[in-house]
Amino acid sequence: MQAALDAGLELIEQFVCEGSRPCVAPGEVHFISQNTLERVSTTVTPQKVLGVFAMQTPDLSALVAMSPMHSSEAQWILVADRVADPGNLGTMIRSAVAAGASAIVLTPGTVDPYSPKVVRAAAGAIFASVVFSSVSLSQLAEMKWPLLGTTSHEKLSPLAYDEVVLSSGIALVMGNEAAGIALDQPISQWITIPHHGPVESLNVAMATTVLCFEVARQRKHHASGA
Repeated sequence: MQAALDAGLELIEQFVCEGSRPCVAPGEVHFISQNTLERVSTTVTPQKVLGVFAMQTPDLSALVAMSPMHSSEAQWILVADRVADPGNLGTMIRSAVAAGASAIVLTPGTVDPYSPKVVRAAAGAIFASVVFSSVSLSQLAEMKWPLLGTTSHEKLSPLAYDEVVLSSGIALVMGNEAAGIALDQPISQWITIPHHGPVESLNVAMATTVLCFEVARQRKHHASGA
């Protein structure tokens, strides 16, 4: 809850366990029993204060303004394409925010970013980022975002992630856990994480973390002129 307050989200109301103190913030306060708190919470041992915040609904014009066609700054975004597991999406958001992504984009079919499991896995990072939901890869291509799609299939002739320039304005696309990214999508460049052991592919959250911090590393060196 504190992470949401620190990010400037509007607190509508809070539910406080009897004997505890509410957060110092605007909004209506309701005191409830420990038994009631445990029934309404989605965790076994809930925090003593639960908050209800106004949903953020950023306009797509902001995403257009970030694109390389319209922005002088080389911004990058993470795209979760039909990612189904809440824990995976939460971890992906956390890694992207930590690595400096300007926004998180979710295509139709991706799990609700504000579901309890996603929010917990993101460890508050979701409140520190702009999240766009239900945006297709075709829409991103129309906005002139270069789409870098991740794959483990050699038939697509992907480039190793450390051989691709990631310091420019890009959209890093991570696909569904089972199906990956559909081959008919407007991917500008396929990239991959080379494997040396007998493993077909990495978990999507693990792969996202590797790639996000490679983007951060390249951008740091590009900025320093190294």
